[in-house]
Amino acid sequence: MRSEGMGRPLVLLALLCLAAVLASVSVGSSTVSVGSLVSVLTGNGSELERTLILELRLPRTLSALATGGLLAVAGALMQVLLRNPLADPYVLGLSGGAAAGALLAMLAGLASVLVSGAAFAGAMVATLLVFGLAHGRGSWTASRLLLTGVVMAAGWGALITLLLALTPTHKLPGMLYWLMGDIAYAGSPWPALAVLVLALLLVQPLGRSLNVLARGSLQAAALGVNVRPLEWAIYLLASLITATAVTTAGSIGFVGLIVPHMLRFVVGNDQRLLLPASALAGGTLLVLADALARTVIAPEQLPVGVITALIGVPVFLYLLNRRGA
Repeated sequence: MRSEGMGRPLVLLALLCLAAVLASVSVGSSTVSVGSLVSVLTGNGSELERTLILELRLPRTLSALATGGLLAVAGALMQVLLRNPLADPYVLGLSGGAAAGALLAMLAGLASVLVSGAAFAGAMVATLLVFGLAHGRGSWTASRLLLTGVVMAAGWGALITLLLALTPTHKLPGMLYWLMGDIAYAGSPWPALAVLVLALLLVQPLGRSLNVLARGSLQAAALGVNVRPLEWAIYLLASLITATAVTTAGSIGFVGLIVPHMLRFVVGNDQRLLLPASALAGGTLLVLADALARTVIAPEQLPVGVITALIGVPVFLYLLNRRGA
């Protein structure tokens, strides 16, 4: 009965996610009918429709799905690790490191593949710096890790501002779009989807330990949880999936912050359910946001990060007010 009760929300979220993917593939500057979509997905359809759906819209939609799922899972993990409901995937400065790496690559005129590699390398450098500085000469705590991350994020922000000031005018639009989050230039969605699936497989067996850790490290240790290795594992995994998300689509805010909060009101705080639910809900949210970014002023496109911010601010304020009530 317990597993059946936990499975029902996941089934509903999976159906909602599938509907969002189909809607995203269908809408745009040229609308695709349901019949044409089914025809293409079953191996038929005209050459133009196959190119539009299979080579343009579907890869972009799957990239949005993977990125949203990664950010939401990373946000849920960070909130457990730091015991802070305001924690999100970017709170430790990982996006700043990734952005600095990507902007340096763009400034050097490197190809898009190398830009993605530089972004991932920058995020990993930021991870190592925060972890090393927070650890210091002794053992790190959640508060020390958080404060170190906030300071490092400010430092990365200063470096990004300097890079933008030194950038030739003709290169600025691409850099600004990357900083605001943009799915349009995402490459193959399969690496990000693979990382998302692997992350869920790794954290699912840790669900009970994560539930205890969310109540505090001392209580978790008293109940037999090996706290320090678990915290290291959470930090490294959250950093890896955040780096993958930022590398795929740039800096997209609020997904990792609001999705776990929304789901806690619906499914509770059991990490065994919350983490896969976050992957589905985060992916659904970003797919819908990207579809809106493509259509609201078509044929022009907005950065998807603008849409998530416009959605995220009022939603978070509502959730904060509801929690306070």
